[in-house]
Amino acid sequence: MPWKDGYTISDEITLFDDAVRWPEGKRVCMTVMLDLSLASGPQGLTAADLRHSPATFGMNEGLAQVRALLKRFGITATVTVPAAMARIMPDAVKVLRDDGHEIAAQGLKHEDVSTLSRDEEAARLAMTTEILEGLTGQRPEGWFSLPRPNDPFAVGTVSENTHDLLIEAGYRYMGNGLSDDIPHYWVTDFDSERAILTLPYFYHFDDQFFLMFPKKGTGLEHADTLFANWNAEFDAQYKRGRYFNMTLHPYAVGWCNRLKLLEIFLDRVDGLPGVWNATAGDVARYWQETYPQDTTLKLAPSVWKDYPGSLS
Repeated sequence: MPWKDGYTISDEITLFDDAVRWPEGKRVCMTVMLDLSLASGPQGLTAADLRHSPATFGMNEGLAQVRALLKRFGITATVTVPAAMARIMPDAVKVLRDDGHEIAAQGLKHEDVSTLSRDEEAARLAMTTEILEGLTGQRPEGWFSLPRPNDPFAVGTVSENTHDLLIEAGYRYMGNGLSDDIPHYWVTDFDSERAILTLPYFYHFDDQFFLMFPKKGTGLEHADTLFANWNAEFDAQYKRGRYFNMTLHPYAVGWCNRLKLLEIFLDRVDGLPGVWNATAGDVARYWQETYPQDTTLKLAPSVWKDYPGSLS
């Protein structure tokens, strides 16, 4: 991804379909991310974000409805939450933890860390870890930098230091990468092969990009397109035996008509054999045991070249 400054990772060689295996002979892995962030801009969570009406709905009715639906289908999700949001709604985070969901970090305020110094980013990372561990009683294993509604590239933001800082802080995995459709290793130093395990994320299966009120175009929402994307991608990954991920926001998917489509999708998945629904932490532990970095990571020479006058 040379077009996204600071978001390029290794030229790792992926695993082909016949090499991907899941626990107990399961056919496909499915993870659900429940994103509690309400940050709308690069500065991260603000008072204005919390006063916005979708925030009120999302923190209350939307979250209650999504939580009930996940519980009905026995879905364990990974809850991604900025430390500031966890402090604002500690009881909700604890209830989700008690439901069996994983609580993962999403920055201090879900801010753009690419503008921070290394020391400042490290300090915020440490503070985030401390807050979430103190609240939940468990140190978060995963770190997410999911996109905010107004992110221009819809991939989230990291700095040139983020992944090294996560490794130094002992995080097991980075929650969202774009370079493969299965877990993969994000290399921060090619000579030493220093890397952190990274899980796939694609905005095509993230509800917020289909369930907002678009600034241009026709119609108020595109829930049918999101539903089609979920079904098409799940079918493809189920057939190939790989990995499917979806990202849900209570303020977006928590409305009745949208929940109905999510219910139909989860009911369909529930009727298929061989689906391993796991938290991101479960996947990371399994992958590191089954496909350890020292035997799995295979780097190839970069195919990217800079040319005079290029914009890279």
